[in-house]
Amino acid sequence: MIRYGDERWTELRFAKFEYTAERRDTQWVDVELKVETSEQTPLPTDVIDFSILAVCTHNGHPIQLVAMEEGCDSEYQLTDSEKEQIEAFVRSPDVQAAIRGAVLA
Repeated sequence: MIRYGDERWTELRFAKFEYTAERRDTQWVDVELKVETSEQTPLPTDVIDFSILAVCTHNGHPIQLVAMEEGCDSEYQLTDSEKEQIEAFVRSPDVQAAIRGAVLA
């Protein structure tokens, strides 16, 4: 994760995701991810109640990934490697099924 304005950052490795999918409107589905990181790459100590919002199309394509803290935009942004891990998870069969279910609800 990269704190806005910092020149140094760490690469998080995600060990586990929990998710919920909710239809926002006729175009978007929000997938909220609660994450557990690898012991080798803990979250920064100043991060409280971290989550990730994946804004997806109704077809399940992740369009935007937002680091969230206590339900608001975080002062941290995700690295390319972190985004790749998240996108791979969002494209997994279980999450794609949840997105389809949210669209049909």
